[in-house]
Amino acid sequence: MTPIEDHPERYRLANELHARPFPAVNSPATVVFVAIKQASEAVSRDRGLDRAHLTALLDRFGVAHPAPGATHYSGQIGRHTLKWEQHTEFVTYTAITDGISTRPFDPVDFDVFPADWLAQAPGVRITSALLRIAEHPGEAEVLSALNDWFVPEGLAVAQVLDRAATVAADYRIDTSGHQRIAIFVADGTGQRRVGRIVQRVIEVETYKSMSMLGFSRARDLSGRIADLDDQLSALMQEMTDGAGPPEDTLQQLLAISAELETMAARSSFRFGATGAYAALVGQRIGALRETRFGGRQIFSEFMMRRFEPAMRTVTSTQTRLQALADRALRAGNLLRTQVDVERSAQNQALLASMDRRADLQLRLQHTVEGLSVVAISYYAVSLVGYLLYPLTMALGISKGMLIAGITLPVIAGVWWAVRRIRKKLD
Repeated sequence: MTPIEDHPERYRLANELHARPFPAVNSPATVVFVAIKQASEAVSRDRGLDRAHLTALLDRFGVAHPAPGATHYSGQIGRHTLKWEQHTEFVTYTAITDGISTRPFDPVDFDVFPADWLAQAPGVRITSALLRIAEHPGEAEVLSALNDWFVPEGLAVAQVLDRAATVAADYRIDTSGHQRIAIFVADGTGQRRVGRIVQRVIEVETYKSMSMLGFSRARDLSGRIADLDDQLSALMQEMTDGAGPPEDTLQQLLAISAELETMAARSSFRFGATGAYAALVGQRIGALRETRFGGRQIFSEFMMRRFEPAMRTVTSTQTRLQALADRALRAGNLLRTQVDVERSAQNQALLASMDRRADLQLRLQHTVEGLSVVAISYYAVSLVGYLLYPLTMALGISKGMLIAGITLPVIAGVWWAVRRIRKKLD
């Protein structure tokens, strides 16, 4: 029996769900992470450059290349486990190494990614982080280490996944240019669970950084939006007062409306992506199942105080921009209606003037026709008189009587002929 035919995408889509498994991370370990994004037009970038940059790193370690068109890769480079992922706007490199350095968050750990190779990246760094994964030494020792490694004012600490580990970060960039994240693993926590914690913590940092790009865009737009709002309010006041020619006001309104639509179009993807990234931040933190540690704020509290207000600013700016564009559109429609009404009134006045002129022309035409009948009749009577002069002697009438006798019939004939010609022309 012939089996049922599969959809062409069935296997590829099923495998996509398993394409990016969580890494297995031992404890202690060091994790080095960097996310690279093209400075502009990242969505439409040449993704082949991302893979070329990856293969350049693999060539340094003599490692086989990923398959053509691959969007993720995992393998060994020397003593490090490398995980590479290509996303819609950015690519990420994660290097995992067993053991930890004597100096906490030693910048030397980042040398797994050579400086000259990083300089050739097809984009710029959006974030980078050093993760120090160690055995949990006890609450007092952890609190002491956190005071040494982080800025207390912005520090977030939480026990995650049913107390499987304690995670700490202050989301500040240290002097070496990286974020610092500490993970203290409880006894009995397996490699896969540690890997899930590492992956989620990295994703929180990455998606948070990508979300803040929307905040930067909103802050850049806010000043210009305020200016356009003032200009639009002034133009609408002019419309109400009738202070200027409607055509000039309409041109200014159209210019404002066009600029607002351009701003909205250029910002729509960034604002939409910001909302998506912000939602992922919340989901990843929720998946950690936080509990409080040492009376410190947890990550969800940190985000509520610092991150969420920025996201609300983005949402507010997006809403304000759209509302302003709608106002400009409505004002333009009202003003166009006013201009159309005024032009209609002008057209009616022009048509009335044309009617009056046509009536005068008709009257003049009738007058000219009457004069034409008289003139034509005069010449016609003279011609007919000359034609009938020989009959005066035969009929025994005078020349005057002949002219008098033919005048009325000639005039009637001329009038009839003129009327006939005018009817044909009409």
